[in-house]
Amino acid sequence: MDCQEHKAKLRNVSLARRDALPGDVRIEKSLEATAHGEKHIEFDAGTVISGFFPIRSEIDPRPLMDEFRKLGARLCLPIVQDKTTIVFRELVRGAELVDTGFGTCGPSEDAEVLDPSLLIMPLSVFDHHGGRIGYGAGHYDRAISKIIDKGIKPRLIGMAFDCQHEERVPVEPHDQPLDAMLTESGFYPAKGI
Repeated sequence: MDCQEHKAKLRNVSLARRDALPGDVRIEKSLEATAHGEKHIEFDAGTVISGFFPIRSEIDPRPLMDEFRKLGARLCLPIVQDKTTIVFRELVRGAELVDTGFGTCGPSEDAEVLDPSLLIMPLSVFDHHGGRIGYGAGHYDRAISKIIDKGIKPRLIGMAFDCQHEERVPVEPHDQPLDAMLTESGFYPAKGI
């Protein structure tokens, strides 16, 4: 089995476990993860932080994003522009949100494009070494590479449910490793790939 096939298999198994969580349980676990994030994720006021709006059965980072906003963060969301590109548009309270595809919404084209220095990232599978499997398109890996090329080394924090954990996920050269993971059971700095 090659690396892509192995990732696809792990993704399917993990997403099935995540999908099996009842909606009310996902809400409670999202709030538990938020409490851990509030306690452990530090940043200065004005820091640009990218979050995400949940799709399907993803963990919900919106309560955490709201806490970060209250602490002075400048928030943005990833917006898929095409098959290979995402940009991060500023999320301003009260601004109109538009359909951005893939079952989610976000800031319109009028919103400023930002380069986040901290990303709260969705994923399908993770390990505690910093390995992350997304949804297979590589959007985040390419976007993060572009940010790094601009001289910014963003902190990458995956946010997911414990049931999405695997002992070890396969890693390819283009994969951007996580600095930490945030789940309902805690905040875990990566052990290194």
